[in-house]
Amino acid sequence: MSVPMLRVLFTSAGRRVELTRCFRRAGKVLDVDIEVHACDLTPHLSAACLDADVSFAVPRCTTPDYVPRLLEYCRANGIDLLVPTIDTELEALAASREDFAAAGTLVHVSAPETIAIVRDKARTTEVLERAGVPVPRTAPIEAVRAAPDEWSWPLFAKPVGGSASRGIGVLEGPGDICALYDEPMLVQDLLEGPEYTINMYLDGEGHMLCAIPHERLSVRAGEVEKGRTLRDSRMIEIAEAIARTLPGAQGALCFQLIDDPCHGLRVFEINARFGGGYPLADHAGGRFAENLLRRVLGRAPVDPSDWRAGVTMVRYDAAHFLG
Repeated sequence: MSVPMLRVLFTSAGRRVELTRCFRRAGKVLDVDIEVHACDLTPHLSAACLDADVSFAVPRCTTPDYVPRLLEYCRANGIDLLVPTIDTELEALAASREDFAAAGTLVHVSAPETIAIVRDKARTTEVLERAGVPVPRTAPIEAVRAAPDEWSWPLFAKPVGGSASRGIGVLEGPGDICALYDEPMLVQDLLEGPEYTINMYLDGEGHMLCAIPHERLSVRAGEVEKGRTLRDSRMIEIAEAIARTLPGAQGALCFQLIDDPCHGLRVFEINARFGGGYPLADHAGGRFAENLLRRVLGRAPVDPSDWRAGVTMVRYDAAHFLG
């Protein structure tokens, strides 16, 4: 009997080679062949595209041509599952989920309501705070400029819609606030202490199946390069609260928090996608990729709650050579 095949497309693939390999390994567990498709602006300069079975170029994800190009490709190539990898493509993909479903492609993305919340860091803080999730004190930078004496300096500034550590910085005092910014900015309490990522997986109905915290021992360009899993009931309870709070959240999400010695645990970031550190959770037994493939296959999800604490990931750079 022949082994079934699933075609999985990773968009904005960049250097997410290890993520694609998580899906290849999950396919072996399920006795399914995984054909990896990957796209990027310049696929010949993308490690994940070079490592894929098939790759192709796409326009920038913020242009009107992006989703139509992906839809065309999915229809023509029988793509079963589309996995986005960056925040800036989530809104357009969430709005087009039904179009992809009509083409036979499941898009791994939460509902537009969830994406609208997590793509706006000010709104994220407001929604979480109302739900009782611990967050740092937050305000638009204009409010801080108008009443600097109401804040304890230094503070942390970041774009309302930023990602990958773009535009972040520490404000030592009111004089560090620029007269004009290129985009809306917000300011938060400057948190100190160990930083953690919690990878979580929700089924198609929004029920959380698993949450796996890891300490971010070393970070490069906003992505963990050294990390270690741990079981912390406080962090898992926060994950459960976030899952209940976000309308239409599903699949893999992750959030970051800092355990500040003065403020305690404070959530400061949510990403409604596979995070850069997901391979650590996968190696520890998270099985998020497997459960997503199970969903495509119409199979029941597995319970990944027996994941292992104390698993350490140390990343290094590999190379692809052309010519």
